[in-house]
Amino acid sequence: MNRLKTSLAKIAFKNPVTVASGTFGTEYNNFFDINNLGAVVTKTITKYPKHGNPPPRLVETPSGMINSIGLQNPGLKVFCKDQLPEYTDILDDTPLIISFSGSSTEEFAEIASFLEKQQGIAGYEVNVSCPNVKNEGISFGVDPESVYNVVRLLKKVISPEKELIIKLTPNVTDIAAIAKAAVDGGCDSLALINTLIGMKIDWLSGKPLIGRGFGGLSGPAIMPVALYNVFKVAQAVDVPILAMGGISTYQDVLEFIYAGAHAVAVGTANFMNPMTIIDIVNDLNDHVEENELFIKDLINQVDLSN
Repeated sequence: MNRLKTSLAKIAFKNPVTVASGTFGTEYNNFFDINNLGAVVTKTITKYPKHGNPPPRLVETPSGMINSIGLQNPGLKVFCKDQLPEYTDILDDTPLIISFSGSSTEEFAEIASFLEKQQGIAGYEVNVSCPNVKNEGISFGVDPESVYNVVRLLKKVISPEKELIIKLTPNVTDIAAIAKAAVDGGCDSLALINTLIGMKIDWLSGKPLIGRGFGGLSGPAIMPVALYNVFKVAQAVDVPILAMGGISTYQDVLEFIYAGAHAVAVGTANFMNPMTIIDIVNDLNDHVEENELFIKDLINQVDLSN
């Protein structure tokens, strides 16, 4: 009896724990069998190679960190030739989700079309936080119409059995409005939240400690914000949610499940201890076994009574 099993719209998870994009790679298989995870999500890829932002790219903050990697990646074709086989060779029955992003609506569709020709992919996590080059550099993810148009076009390209997950940014006035636009466009599920925009300055020199000046704040510091955003979106739309934002213990996972998540992704905690994520899976399993619980029964069951 598997008390941890859950699912998104089209992907079955043996347990609700996966990894946040950009925080995990096949090298983690040297520490534990990554087939013990519910799914694996790749680093975000783009059509063309990206060298990323100038260093320094990472800085620690109280209960978290700021990163400004700049989506460094080898590009779509190199990824599919060299890195995708590394994942498919290791993974057995564990779903592989490819994260990707584009700079125009058409580019999102081009990337998806190329990925559709590859083997071993269960679904896509679409990062809409990148600037839209045709809309004065405004991020797709802050504009409901842009999100709707991207999703609608992707649905025409992606095969029906593949999961289409849209990753939402919290750096908006109303995340529920963006979520509704994604659902109206036809997405299967949502991922949230991406990082919060943050900054840290050297108090002696007055210079930012991130090369670009600012970056994305992640880690335990953002968990209350992420939790509320998941709760808010779960009340607004009726699609599965892959939640992320500051998760580092099995108790954190349960909070997100109660708030409305069907599955969760662990990110920054992987940098602190590469065994964190598998410890979370094992601790969560012990908890549900001891208390005779089923994860599916806890989804969106937060008790708001006084």
